[in-house]
Amino acid sequence: MAVPKRRHSKSRTRKRRAKYYDSVELPQMMDCSNCDTPKVMHRACPQCGYYRGRQVVEPEDDLVY
Repeated sequence: MAVPKRRHSKSRTRKRRAKYYDSVELPQMMDCSNCDTPKVMHRACPQCGYYRGRQVVEPEDDLVY
């Protein structure tokens, strides 16, 4: 198995990583069909707990810690 003879410099490593970090995009958002607050697609709404027209989780506001 090949092993590098010398370590890569910080600038070389950061140049390579910069290409990846520039390509990362924010998750796609949509309005909840129940309460019209923005939520991440294909996830239950954090405000009301609804997903695809039915309640699947308890809302975070009503939880007691």
